[in-house]
Amino acid sequence: MISSILSNDYSFFIILMVLTAFPVGFLAGFFGIGGGLITVPFLFFIFETLNLDKSYIMHLAVGTSFAIIIPTSLVSVLTHKKNNFVDVKIIKAYGFFVIAGVLAGTIFTALMQTKSLVLFFSMVVYFLGTYLLLLQEKTKEIKKKFNLLPRLIFGFISGFVSAPMGIAGAVINVPVLRYFGYPIKKAIGSAAAIGFIIALFGAIGFLISGSFLKANMPLSLGFINIPAFLIFVPITTFMARVGANTVYKIDKSKVQAFFGIFLYVTGTVFIYRYFSL
Repeated sequence: MISSILSNDYSFFIILMVLTAFPVGFLAGFFGIGGGLITVPFLFFIFETLNLDKSYIMHLAVGTSFAIIIPTSLVSVLTHKKNNFVDVKIIKAYGFFVIAGVLAGTIFTALMQTKSLVLFFSMVVYFLGTYLLLLQEKTKEIKKKFNLLPRLIFGFISGFVSAPMGIAGAVINVPVLRYFGYPIKKAIGSAAAIGFIIALFGAIGFLISGSFLKANMPLSLGFINIPAFLIFVPITTFMARVGANTVYKIDKSKVQAFFGIFLYVTGTVFIYRYFSL
């Protein structure tokens, strides 16, 4: 197994990982998404090609994605905070319910086989793609109280759904914060901070669950692949800063539409893989 991982074929995929890390990092800062919606599909196909245990290759992609998001989202958060676009109060009030959702979602994911997880991923990706394509920026602010009940519901849901997806949850939390009256830039910055919490506890959960299930994936700690982590982190961390600074200068409506189309393509490919697994 190890010899196959160190083969020339694997070297080709290392190059692809390097090339992919640049747009992943940029989008992490630009959207506050952490890049998981791009990273997970790419890592899945890499691990699948390397003939790893098919029972857990999706888990490995998700867990590795969370580990990669940790430093990336931290850089994004610090950049947004420097621009005064992170609301610390809402992070404290919302974060506990997010953590509870992530932990529950991690347990849920550990009980699933790769085939079921691929189907779940594709369905959520289709939904998010539709949302991004139909989303229009508000012209009128709506002020609603973000009290205990909505914080509990949305916090738990964002954490629970993010766990099997390997994402930082901004595609859920940015609209939630916007709905409750947060300006778009502060919503993005605060969602990035929430994403850091999701990634941290998600990575810990997948590290523990992979060890508990004795997955024994090569060159990995639990469900976190070390080579992929080491390749992605320095590149995505740098590009996240570029993306976070760019969001204040560019109208991202067209980028958002392209990203929605990308998610549709990703969902279609994963549906195909679901029926061929």
